[in-house]
Amino acid sequence: MIMASKILIALVAIEHLYILYIEMFAWETKGKATFKTLSPDLFKPTKALAANQGLYNGFLAAGLIWSLLIENKEWSFNIAVFFLVCVIVAGVYGAITASKNIFIKQGLPALIALLFVILS
Repeated sequence: MIMASKILIALVAIEHLYILYIEMFAWETKGKATFKTLSPDLFKPTKALAANQGLYNGFLAAGLIWSLLIENKEWSFNIAVFFLVCVIVAGVYGAITASKNIFIKQGLPALIALLFVILS
């Protein structure tokens, strides 16, 4: 169960690194293909805003990766729970304000990982 929780944490972290990449470095290319509900003419003027969002996704990924590197089990647990809850809250907020798919794609994997962390 511990190994499964670590794998799930790693997958959530990798997802947020991918989001960082899209929002910070490929907003006008991959971003257009990913965020199809936005008008294509919005990508250039919103590039700096997307990069800022990407940076925050990078912080979430960094925290999750950090939780995997901590040897003390109690601290590793606490850091993992904190950052997974942050991802879940962001997924809920995104579902309410932008698209329900945000929770399904980001919040739900973090929620599953959180359950594994708590049960391990």
